[in-house]
Amino acid sequence: MIEKLRQWAKRLKREAVTLWFCYRDPRTPLIARLLAIGVVAYAFSPIDLIPDFIPVLGFLDDALLLPIGIWLTLKFIPKPVLADCREKAEQWMAQSHGKPRNWFGAAIIFALWLAAAWLTWVLCRDWLFA
Repeated sequence: MIEKLRQWAKRLKREAVTLWFCYRDPRTPLIARLLAIGVVAYAFSPIDLIPDFIPVLGFLDDALLLPIGIWLTLKFIPKPVLADCREKAEQWMAQSHGKPRNWFGAAIIFALWLAAAWLTWVLCRDWLFA
């Protein structure tokens, strides 16, 4: 079972890198590009939407949101583009042994956390200081 999980994680990583190449390919339709940008930003962001130290939820977002986002995005990408980008992803992963980092995605996640904190403050400050 552990080996199946490792293989699944490896495929997930390969598909995320594939989407990284797909969103840069001019043959990719606009809707697929937009979805790919969001998925890639989330997948390669060094900051998670729900931090991993939060029990269950921290890993649930990676186990559900990412695969669903990848699956949905792949549905919008033409087969020839997908085949080319998968080949590029395989070559890239074989050469660099890592995943790209997306600091733009990290900035978006950080901004969402700041917005949530601000909204919580605005909604709760009267209750806290009453």
